[in-house]
Amino acid sequence: MAGVTPPLPSFVCERFMLKIEHLTKIYDNGVKALDDVSFEVPDGQFVAIIGLSGSGKSTLLRCINRLIEPTDGRILWNDIDITSANDEELRLIRRRIGMIFQQFNLVKRSKVITNVLAGRLGYTNQFMSFINHFSKEDYEDALAKLERVGIADKADNRADELSGGQQQRVGIARALMQDPELMLADEPVASLDPATSHSVMKYLELLNKEDGISILCSLHFLSLARTYSDRVIALKDGRIEFDGPAQDIDEVRFKEIYGEDAVRVEIE
Repeated sequence: MAGVTPPLPSFVCERFMLKIEHLTKIYDNGVKALDDVSFEVPDGQFVAIIGLSGSGKSTLLRCINRLIEPTDGRILWNDIDITSANDEELRLIRRRIGMIFQQFNLVKRSKVITNVLAGRLGYTNQFMSFINHFSKEDYEDALAKLERVGIADKADNRADELSGGQQQRVGIARALMQDPELMLADEPVASLDPATSHSVMKYLELLNKEDGISILCSLHFLSLARTYSDRVIALKDGRIEFDGPAQDIDEVRFKEIYGEDAVRVEIE
């Protein structure tokens, strides 16, 4: 029936676990963005990825859903090797991996509801989606997702009429249309003021706690990681510098992650 999420394909079982094994990414210019990174994320965990700009945070998240192709290593989600998946398998895997971007990645001239419905593209006939034809159930679901993030009244507004925080909430609603089991948030609050940052992070926390969605969220500020995450993975020069509870990052650890000259500026 239209609007109903189909079951996962046979090559994806029901228990979700993300495993990163010896992941390396070397760009064409020779920059090694990731250097032998390995870790596991159990189902339902909220993981903050922290580190300086250029530490490999965005590269890591984008390798997970293969927006960026890794140079070496494996990414397994529920024991399926994403790094070796063919185009059709990857399309099915990506249905259940939501992505939230720093710059929102909205079609600014389109209505908010149209941007949210874009989250159903992986489930919809390509021609019908090209002409923006979605089922009644999909429209109702999109409105429900907008209601959940508090902006259902903006459904018919153009995306560029919204504030930055509102646009990011559209991005969250769009990702939710995929019925994700895993959410990748690539510096989702880097363009926002402190108060709005907390507002967006609270929505992500809600999805984690109420829906059980596993979340990997890259952040600059340790205070946000401490407030919202179960666990912190800190990257430095493409390698894991720390992996554990945010509360275990003391002044010494902080300088190891951010450098000896780092000033500990936190969002309160």
